[in-house]
Amino acid sequence: MTHLGTGIGWRPEIADAVEAMPGVDWVEVVAENICPDHLPASLTRLRRRGVTVVPHGVSLGLGGAERPDPARLAALAERARLLEAPLVTEHIAFVRAGGALTASPALEAGHLLPVPRTRDALDVLCENVRIAQDALPVPLAVENIAALLAWPGEELTEAQFLYELAERTGVRLLIDVANLYTNQVNRGEDAARALAGLPVEAIAYVHVAGGVLKDGVWHDSHAHPVPEPVLDILTDLASRVRPPGVLLERDDDFPSPAELERELGSVRAAVARGRATAGGDSRVLRALRSVFCSVTLFSLMRSPPTRC
Repeated sequence: MTHLGTGIGWRPEIADAVEAMPGVDWVEVVAENICPDHLPASLTRLRRRGVTVVPHGVSLGLGGAERPDPARLAALAERARLLEAPLVTEHIAFVRAGGALTASPALEAGHLLPVPRTRDALDVLCENVRIAQDALPVPLAVENIAALLAWPGEELTEAQFLYELAERTGVRLLIDVANLYTNQVNRGEDAARALAGLPVEAIAYVHVAGGVLKDGVWHDSHAHPVPEPVLDILTDLASRVRPPGVLLERDDDFPSPAELERELGSVRAAVARGRATAGGDSRVLRALRSVFCSVTLFSLMRSPPTRC
């Protein structure tokens, strides 16, 4: 895995602050928001300083029923080459539906929608990931998303779904601990249990972000400070594996540069706490978890899927 260090999501609104911020090892940029023939001057200056830039896609829709659009894949590959990125990332989600093969017009959701955790959906996702991997010049990592709903008849937990996806395709994982927290609040899915079942050796890097609770629903806003429970999940993850990179996301209601620096400091401190607790016992637990996950995966592959 490429060692990235501590980074922050590059956005035009905070470009100057990011350039001036000490201790930023790398940045992530939304791939669809940059033009290959007109790269923002701030990103050019960062690259000249040796700061790694990773393109983060939002529109492939790898979890959709259709195969990835070749034009979108070509655009993502072009940005990876332009930025000399060590990898590119996308989401485990679908973003559009309908179209020529259906009775409905094509519809863009404008949002990352959750993939049903079923074996049929996993088969489609695996094939789409393989197609994307073949079209990209660098490794691909895919991100778990925050979801406000669960599909009926799901056959796998999130950890089982991610484990088998990585096992079958070799794809790397971008684990968003804020999304794990969102799913814990909104769907009752225990974040610690999800971490315990993940193939941590496949983690490319980690996202950290803030949100807000409204009417009992946690919104993954990327516009609020990172809450302590999210930092606690990051500490838990860092006690299980040394993440190659950790990145702070902020997409709206940008705070002062000093506040962004404080948040990055909190992220570093959470990782340090996790590393401090990772000792011999943790290594034994990780080994046992690996055996458990392998046995679970083997059992799942041999067993027929549950049908309602």
